[in-house]
Order: sequence, then structure tokens, then C-alpha cells
Amino acid sequence: MMERKDEGLQSLGNRTEYKDTYAPEVLETFNNMHPDNDYWVRFNCPEFTTLCPITGQPDFAEIRISYVPDVKMVESKSLKLYLFSFRNHGDFHEDCVNKIMKDLIALMDPKYIEVTGFFTPRGGISIYPYANYGRPGTKWAALADQRFASHE
Repeated sequence: MMERKDEGLQSLGNRTEYKDTYAPEVLETFNNMHPDNDYWVRFNCPEFTTLCPITGQPDFAEIRISYVPDVKMVESKSLKLYLFSFRNHGDFHEDCVNKIMKDLIALMDPKYIEVTGFFTPRGGISIYPYANYGRPGTKWAALADQRFASHE
């Protein structure tokens, strides 16, 4: 069995410092202990908040992140702090979902990832943006195409 190497993690086990602006630099990774297995990791953040970039009014959502890791995995407390950093940040719903996905791709280079935002209604309409990515040139790119084409 591999020995877990968590040295270098800054958030886990330390006093929590909440950023009040968008802060992708708080994201941290650790080594996947099972890089030879394909498996899903899913995070649900049912209390995501951000601000409308036009009105400054709060928007609320559940953010769902599902990914198939490769070598690196996102550390969950750092992910929580990252998602919290959107609280005073102004972005449209679609921008939030795409920004989250792109930041996580840059952080850990997953085989596959998808991010969905289930934003609560404002003005009588709700918005559910979805973005996904599969590593180009692999079976994960084909999965991304298939899941995107069949997304409801």
C-alpha cells in the first residue's frame, strides 16, 4: 500500500481563512492513491452564492462537480474555500460554472470533469448551466462528447 503524502497542504487542519474575493490560489491537490483505477469523485455544494455582476444581488445555487482523477485530486477543504470565494464576486451563472471547471482542469488535469450549477429562480426563471471536459485524444474526450450531446 502506498504511503499517503499530505505534506504541503495549507488549509486542512489549520485555522480557516475565508477570502472575500474570487481566489483560485486557495485550491490545493494531493496525490491520487489509485491512479490505475478509473473512478468518479463527486462534490455537491448546496450553499453556493455569488453576486449578479449587474445588480449586485445575491444568487444562490447548488454546484455539482464530478470528475475522474488522474494523478492529482482536489483537496476538499480548499475546494470549499475556493467556492466560498465567489460569495462577493460578480459573475453570471454560466461564467461561474465555466470558471470553476477551468480552474479545476488547470489545477489537477483530470481525465474527465463536469460541473453543473442549479441556480435558484430569480425573477421567475432558474438557470442550470452545464460544462464538461474530457482529455483530448483519449476515451474521455468521447465521453465528454456523448454526455454533452445527451445532457438535459
